[in-house]
Amino acid sequence: MRHVLVVSGRSTLPRWHHAFPDGWTLSATEATSRLGKGDHAWVLGDNDAWLPLVETLVKQGVICVVLSWLPRKEEAFQALGAGARGYAHALGSIELLHEVALVTMHHGLWVGPELLTEVVGATFRALGGGLADQAGVLAELTARERDVVLAVAAGHTNKEVARALAITERTVKAHLGAAFRKLGVRDRMQLILKLSGHLETT
Repeated sequence: MRHVLVVSGRSTLPRWHHAFPDGWTLSATEATSRLGKGDHAWVLGDNDAWLPLVETLVKQGVICVVLSWLPRKEEAFQALGAGARGYAHALGSIELLHEVALVTMHHGLWVGPELLTEVVGATFRALGGGLADQAGVLAELTARERDVVLAVAAGHTNKEVARALAITERTVKAHLGAAFRKLGVRDRMQLILKLSGHLETT
């Protein structure tokens, strides 16, 4: 797999090159003509052309991650909507870049933790806010687990849930972990798909 930083102008990211010493840099035009299935393109979102570029590369089978100087949830939605597998801060640490690479190359989606709860909540609302029979889906959960699950699905952070329910963040995590096991889901995104009737688990 080739790691390629796609830039406009003279933009450069020394930290990215430290993370991927064998990686190389291409312009947008070079990227569309030279990259293909299995390549890993890190698109720097520093101009208006990044969105159509991502759409084009995704159609060519390229795994795309958008790097933003100022991450925003609206831009994250645009990136994911265009088919990008990840959305991260352009100045992320080497460890973070490695984590993004690992998740996205294994067909996962990666967004920063600061955006994850907002993405989850917006996705839940977009899927109808739980139009499935929630009473049936949540029947195995305790009352407190249900409270935590619904608050998390609505896009609240663990800290916000803890404050609203007058419990500790550690307790929120414990309830959430128990609920995930009972519902057969791994993470917040699978949780909202389950609640909205878009995920069948065994």
